[in-house]
Amino acid sequence: MAPLVAGGVAKTVEILVTGGGGLLGHHLVQALLDRGDRVRVLALPGEDMSWFDERGVEVHRGDICRRETLATPMDGADAVLHLAGMIGVWRPLEDYLAVNATGTENVCRAAVAQAVTRIVHVSSWTVYGMDQGEPCREDRPLAPFSEPYAISKAEGDRLVQRMIAEEGLPAVIIRPGTFFGPGDRLHFARIADRLRAGRSIIIGRGDNALPLVYVTDIVQGLLLGLDHENALGQAFNITNDAPLTQQEFLRAIAAEIGAKAPRLHVPYRALYAAGYAFERLSALTRSQRQPLLTRLGVNVFGTSNRHAIDKARKELGYVPQVSLHEGVRLTGSWYRTLDS
Repeated sequence: MAPLVAGGVAKTVEILVTGGGGLLGHHLVQALLDRGDRVRVLALPGEDMSWFDERGVEVHRGDICRRETLATPMDGADAVLHLAGMIGVWRPLEDYLAVNATGTENVCRAAVAQAVTRIVHVSSWTVYGMDQGEPCREDRPLAPFSEPYAISKAEGDRLVQRMIAEEGLPAVIIRPGTFFGPGDRLHFARIADRLRAGRSIIIGRGDNALPLVYVTDIVQGLLLGLDHENALGQAFNITNDAPLTQQEFLRAIAAEIGAKAPRLHVPYRALYAAGYAFERLSALTRSQRQPLLTRLGVNVFGTSNRHAIDKARKELGYVPQVSLHEGVRLTGSWYRTLDS
């Protein structure tokens, strides 16, 4: 963010990051510290924040679902990077909406009340829907897959759009691809674990494009959204437009961790039907655990999803810096340290 100046004297920029404890948050906070910003993070009560304590980052305890806990963390902040959200847990739609939609509104309204000058909201590529047949651009109508995460992220995205248009909310919407990097236990580590155990399969032909991006490129996009004058009021896709196919990605990970690449192809429709059956079984048994297979997982890894980044290139100067093969190498190096 450009330095703020008052009376000819540069003012230290104060940045609040919500959801800083996740993969993206760690990489983002480090980048902000490296460039000299003062950073504070919002964390849930009981969340382990020792990594931030070691770096002198100010930690505030609160919950985006409770607006009364947000005023103090935002007091004096110049900008908010809103990363907090619900993902990767087996919860009903109302729980996801409470965090990803209502929680987002709470963050935006609290930021306005504290005179924050810029809010960068992290949305998701899933708001466009799956397997659209052509690269999705930012003006494409949102049509999320019927699943709690995608639906709730689309609702949060629409909410921020409405507040920008109707209330002048000083916000930027970033729609990232599926990011991975060192510390990624949600996607990369799970895939690598299955590969090492010889339990990985290929969904369909395996020639579908995956919407992957290395985590530091998402950080680059967030910082551009934070700093760039042209970003305000806009939405931007931030991803890698040189995607790997499903089979290429699995082979690259397998080679990096010393595992055998999968050879078994399972028809997409059969897996999708199995995912639906597992979901129904979980609903009937009222299980709190995520099913072994879900339709969303089959969709994400079994359909072709591409997203155009022409707008971010032209208006923000965004250019992916880390190829996906290099990203796999870097993340594979981290994964191998888990055994030591």
